[in-house]
Amino acid sequence: MDRQGTAHLAAERAGDRLRVTLGGAWDIRHPRPGIDGVLSQLSAATPPARVEFESSGLGKFDSTLISCLLQLARGASERGVEFDFASLPEGVDDLLEMALAVPEKRDASGGVTEVSFFSRVGSASLAMVDGLFDLFSFIGECLFAFGRLFTGRARFRRRDMWVTMQECGAEALPIVSLINLLIGMILAFVGSQQLGSMGANLFVANLVALAMTREMASIMTGIIMSGRTGAAFAAQLGSMKTNQEIDALRTFGFSAVDFLVLPRMLALIVMMPLLTIYASVVGMVGGLLVGMLTGLTFQQYFDQTMRALDFTSCAIGVGKSIVFGVIIAAAGCLRGMQCGNSSSAVGTAATAAVVTAITAIIAADCLFAVLLSILGI
Repeated sequence: MDRQGTAHLAAERAGDRLRVTLGGAWDIRHPRPGIDGVLSQLSAATPPARVEFESSGLGKFDSTLISCLLQLARGASERGVEFDFASLPEGVDDLLEMALAVPEKRDASGGVTEVSFFSRVGSASLAMVDGLFDLFSFIGECLFAFGRLFTGRARFRRRDMWVTMQECGAEALPIVSLINLLIGMILAFVGSQQLGSMGANLFVANLVALAMTREMASIMTGIIMSGRTGAAFAAQLGSMKTNQEIDALRTFGFSAVDFLVLPRMLALIVMMPLLTIYASVVGMVGGLLVGMLTGLTFQQYFDQTMRALDFTSCAIGVGKSIVFGVIIAAAGCLRGMQCGNSSSAVGTAATAAVVTAITAIIAADCLFAVLLSILGI
């Protein structure tokens, strides 16, 4: 008999006994034979009283054989049929006895449950309502925390705020510099292509200055900080929740929002305007480099930039950055507080914080554009 060939199984009924013959190699490299025939005989109107095995033709095997025999053993047990472990190869009987000692979960062998379209819509709607409730609750807690801050009753470590300011301020300068320098150069390249064809290459300085101060510096800095700082906030708070540190704070009578959220939000509120002003200058330097390559002198570019800039444009960019800082800190802290209790949930919370912050920043910028257009600013 070929002990290395394809796995095969045959069942033969002899009176009140069912003899199952196993042969071939039962491993993952060979297809597993079906056992429906054996199960049908076990579920017959007059099932056999005993199941025996003939395994002299059995070759090498792995868990494929064990899983097959385990399914047969459970089917026999459900119908009160005796299962002869002694006739199986050495070691297989011990594995089966250990597997059968643990009761099978009811949903362990179930297939994928089909969920209707309306059930999915209902579940998504309920999840959205729960998310909105958590959001408004978190906003309310933050407002109360700021109220306690202004009245001198908020309890948090000032050192944490200074450390966070360094992390989201000075340590973010390299990536903020690189991105905004490239953005300024891109704007200048595009502007020089269009304006140069009309002999108005000098107005590239106006384009770069206004675009950076009013829009691009605040938006790009906000997106950078969402991926860098917002995700870090979510990961930090998510890890603390996983380790039950937030529960410990509440047990000792500390407000988690005061102690954890407030210093991070204050740090971003302070640092985002400074980073935005710095990003605007770096972006204009990038425009200057391109302008000088296209024939403008430093003095021409500088003078035109000074004519284009005014207090209103700078104030709009700085005001947006404050709002974006609140959004980034709130999104990161909210997702961190909502984190589950597993290690994988921390990564999910960080990803959700980045997506939430970027989406909210773009939506807020659109709202700013509409309001400023209505006001004529």
